[in-house]
Amino acid sequence: MTMMDNRSSSALAPVSVVIPCYDCDDTIERAVKSVADQSRRPAELILVLDGPNDSLLKTLEAFKSRYGEDWIRIVALDSNSGPSAARNAGWDVASQRYIALLDADDAWHLRKIEIQLDYMETHQISLTGHRCRLLGTTEAPASIPEQYRVKHPSIARALLSNPIPTRSAMLRRELPFRFTTDKRYSEDCLLWAQILSSGYSAAVIDLELAYRFKAAYGEGGLSGHLWRMEKGELDTYRRLWRDAVITLPLLVALVLWSLAKYARRVTITMLRNLRAERHLPTGSNGTIIKD
Repeated sequence: MTMMDNRSSSALAPVSVVIPCYDCDDTIERAVKSVADQSRRPAELILVLDGPNDSLLKTLEAFKSRYGEDWIRIVALDSNSGPSAARNAGWDVASQRYIALLDADDAWHLRKIEIQLDYMETHQISLTGHRCRLLGTTEAPASIPEQYRVKHPSIARALLSNPIPTRSAMLRRELPFRFTTDKRYSEDCLLWAQILSSGYSAAVIDLELAYRFKAAYGEGGLSGHLWRMEKGELDTYRRLWRDAVITLPLLVALVLWSLAKYARRVTITMLRNLRAERHLPTGSNGTIIKD
């Protein structure tokens, strides 16, 4: 059990926040505001434009005028290369001791940086994450309890169910790893396993310090592609077995567990879609009216 120190500091936190930006005009302002509103503001925010997009670039430039020319940095990639390459690009130009990752359609609790950074610096941890909460667009964030638990995941535990969603991740900048750029699914699990297998410490803070606004799977965006997600996860296991990070028995167990999860997700998604269709308006002939 850990007790939080309620003392706040006006000094900027030695954290570089990296947000990949692609087709996020409707959500990026919420994400940026959640970073700017932190009780201990990170020293810099790096917005990585993942491919040419004049409209989105203007939006990002407007944030610099609003929040500070010296606080926001924009990195523009020549082509759409995916979230892994975008995160790596931000990581490579970061100037602070720690990297915090956030997706453009998510947001943070206002004390996320304060709490997570304090734990990492106090305990000399290389990688941390925390729990996340699904919010409606108008739902108020939950209050944060003053005491919390911390778990230290093993490689097997991290692979069975990813305990560190990218929206929750904070890691030391000098770690000699990067996201694998030829993967667009389960790339975070692969990176966490590589870090853990190399002897670096990791911890998961048992607090809801980040917020998502859509279901983890079965809705639009990357999380909607169930089979691609499944193939990405299986590919992660294969790579780790190839590199002798996990054993063959563990590989088999993980594959069976992953396929069972996939079947469950497909079933849940089908039921969710059926319920949604039943609530759609119908025409005079009984056919479903879709916009």
